[in-house]
Amino acid sequence: MSSQTKITKKQRVKSNNARFAAIKKAALGKKYKLSLVFTDPAEMRKLNLIYRDKNEPTDILSFPLSDTEGEIFISRSVARKEAVKFGRPLNNFIEFLLIHGCVHLKGYDHGDKMELIEKQLRKKFKV
Repeated sequence: MSSQTKITKKQRVKSNNARFAAIKKAALGKKYKLSLVFTDPAEMRKLNLIYRDKNEPTDILSFPLSDTEGEIFISRSVARKEAVKFGRPLNNFIEFLLIHGCVHLKGYDHGDKMELIEKQLRKKFKV
């Protein structure tokens, strides 16, 4: 795993760290420092309330810290429910979320350009 990708597991998580690092590198570049945190719904609710004024847990939150550093928080519990809605296996959906979060860290907001970039990355990684 690249020293540029740090994964914090606040929940017990089966993950493919090398795959996460490859997605991060493709989306953000080799030098970008990404902290990926897997956490529980209670913490996601708290963060979502503080930063988005929404009093509910969410599956992913992205926080740019600078042009070359950021954090992504993912709740596997919430993602598991969302994966079912989209008919995706959980690990595939986690990768889908990681791509989405990385594109946000690149500075894109929801819209056609973001969708195009995500689509290209999903195709590359078969997500």
